[in-house]
This record gives sequence, C-alpha cells and structure tokens, in this order.
Amino acid sequence: MAAGELRIRHAEAADYPPLVAKVDAWWGGRAMSGMLPRLFFVHFWPTSFVAELDGAVAGFLVGFVSQSDPEVAYVHFVGIDPAMRGAGIGRALYERFCEGVRALGCREVRCVTSPRNAASIAFHRRLGFVPQPGDAELADGTPYARDYDGPGADRVCFRLGLSAQTGA
Repeated sequence: MAAGELRIRHAEAADYPPLVAKVDAWWGGRAMSGMLPRLFFVHFWPTSFVAELDGAVAGFLVGFVSQSDPEVAYVHFVGIDPAMRGAGIGRALYERFCEGVRALGCREVRCVTSPRNAASIAFHRRLGFVPQPGDAELADGTPYARDYDGPGADRVCFRLGLSAQTGA
C-alpha cells in the first residue's frame, strides 16, 4: 500500500464531475468518459466506491447487483490514478465491493476487460477472477468473447466466486 492513509467511501453524486474530468487522462487520452455515466454516482452509490489517499482521490469503482440474478454483482468500471497504480488501491476497492455485495446476498462477481489490456487481465487474475469460456483465445490461451459489446468490442469475461472466506 502507498504511504499515507487510504480511505474508501461510497461514491456520491458530487464525485461525478471531478472524476469524469480525469478518466480520459487516466487512460492515456483514450476516450473512456462515455463509459462512466452520472447514473452510477446517483443510483448505484451503495455499491460504488471512491478511494482517497491522504484526502486526494486515488481511484474509484462503480458496480451493482444484477437485477436479473440477485446472486451476481457486476463491476462496470474501475479507475486508478496512474501515479498511484501498483499501490494496492484497486485491490482495496475490489475487496470493499466484494464485502458489500456479499452482505447483500451475492455469490459471485463478474466483470469484463479488453483482450488488449494485458495489465487488467493480469490484475484480475491476481485477485482470483477466472476468465470464462469464449469463442476466441489470446496467444497465451486466455479465452475471450468476440464482439461481446458490439462489433469489434471483444471482451475477456471474468467471474469470481464469493464465499465467507473470499476477499478479492
């Protein structure tokens, strides 16, 4: 963990403007802000979190419990300030999310990432997420689903089983 005090709290509507203003820069200029609508900070705050390190925003996680299957929670978007990556903030956010959704009766967490994002794939595997079967494979054998989020939007689909002992 980075030096200093890490505080993880529920996301609030007031967090949206400053976070959405940073998202594209946090992804090296890639246009990602469209994937982070305000509704997560207004309607999904019980399962969305902001991490602050020494009072400065270090990252966030937005997620929800599936309305189709209330035993499944879904992480929609996670962002960590690039200057603070590798300090355990992402892991801490996932642990807090898993703790919260487990208390709501969830038995598993799902999420997706791009097959081109090797760092994200490795991170999720370190947390215990397992790639789900797909219709294609990366060179290392990692399965992914072609066109999962539309034409050309391939995704590695992950699943993490939750139990009383599982963190994230």
